[in-house]
Amino acid sequence: MAGGISSSLQPRNLLIVVATVALIFLGFSYSRKLEEPGIVEVFHEITHRVFLDVDMENQRLGRITIGLYGEVVPKTVENFRALCTGEMGKAPNGRRLHYKATPFHRIIPGFMIQGGDIVSGDGKGNQSIYGGTFRDENFKLKHSHPGVVSMVNSGPDSNGSQFFITTVKTYWLDREHVVFGKVIDGMDTVYAIEGGAGTYSGKPRKKVVIVDSGEIPKSKWEDDTKIQR
Repeated sequence: MAGGISSSLQPRNLLIVVATVALIFLGFSYSRKLEEPGIVEVFHEITHRVFLDVDMENQRLGRITIGLYGEVVPKTVENFRALCTGEMGKAPNGRRLHYKATPFHRIIPGFMIQGGDIVSGDGKGNQSIYGGTFRDENFKLKHSHPGVVSMVNSGPDSNGSQFFITTVKTYWLDREHVVFGKVIDGMDTVYAIEGGAGTYSGKPRKKVVIVDSGEIPKSKWEDDTKIQR
């Protein structure tokens, strides 16, 4: 009838149509996002696992276990791994190539914790196992979540021993710093360092030291060696 409402456009049916269209639109939008760079879920194999045992004010705080992406950035990973074990001994200049007994010298809440200065312990020194510093290997891995482990530098191609662990997503550091690993256990320790010693200037209000470090043999790994980037 001219004055009636078509059965296909009655309120109940209209609501169903609107809901269906909305679901289709949301599904399309989600699929578009998954296709965008940086959204697709990518997995990289952990090739090595290392640990940092940390004290705060001479009291044991905990252990940070880090998985390393040796297939993506092998040179960067080997530098960090060897500095964890101390197997290289001393550099030609007499500097001890080991993270043991070095501090986290820069700790900023809501950003990151930084350590690994085996030269002076205050962020002014930076020496790799290769002698001096070395080039940026690549920027394939991103600062996509808390717990990313990345190299400190003073500009392009200036990697040494210093590293940082993020406590938030730090996307603005992508293509500026080389990511080489992630925390796979011990983020509670990372957050304890951040909260217990961090300041907005970065200068720690408490002494935080790596009292021991080393590599975990594969025989002691869990079964799952595929860790999300």
